[in-house]
Amino acid sequence: MIVISDMMGTLTTGSPFLGLVDWVKHNQSKFRANLYMASIMPAYFLAKNGLIDWQKWGQDLMIKSLAYIKEATPEKLVHASEWIVEQDLWKKRREDVVLRLLAHREDGADVYIASSMVEPFIEPFARRIGAKTIGTPVEIVNGRVRLTGELVANEKKIEQVLSRLGVERVDVAYGDTVMDIPLLEHADRPVAVHPEKRLKAVALERGWEIIGDTPAYG
Repeated sequence: MIVISDMMGTLTTGSPFLGLVDWVKHNQSKFRANLYMASIMPAYFLAKNGLIDWQKWGQDLMIKSLAYIKEATPEKLVHASEWIVEQDLWKKRREDVVLRLLAHREDGADVYIASSMVEPFIEPFARRIGAKTIGTPVEIVNGRVRLTGELVANEKKIEQVLSRLGVERVDVAYGDTVMDIPLLEHADRPVAVHPEKRLKAVALERGWEIIGDTPAYG
């Protein structure tokens, strides 16, 4: 049995950006951390009020924030990733969905977290629930963290899932936005988790299971 879950919005309401800024504040520069926070506020209010796409804005912000890790090394990237999960993502986890994944594992399922997030940021969370990761790969070049390919999002996410696992479908999938529809369509049991409005409409139309309420920004 193969179970796939999205990460952001599905397993946690936290933010890799906020977690990384907190890491910068405590490990690099409080001044720069404050500047980073101030710089995103105009776009944050636009996204929060639906004037720009919330999901795409968050993905772009994650990519941009990789540059916040100055003079990056593999050890520094691991430390920042652990910090992000410990101080933000795990504290804001959706306990109901996490418990479902743990139950799947106890029943013998192979559980994967598939996300557009960079893989190092996913891994500490995945270890806590015994899951494997399928995320956006990164590399360190001249002290900078950068993507090595496209974001693992939308159709790219399900392409990566199916190709890495060597299957045509999965048994159960969890997602929270329309970006997860390609993943959910390839599951025998699709589950919409606190779905934003567009995904909720699709889930209701197709009779998919729905967990939780639609968030205010959805």
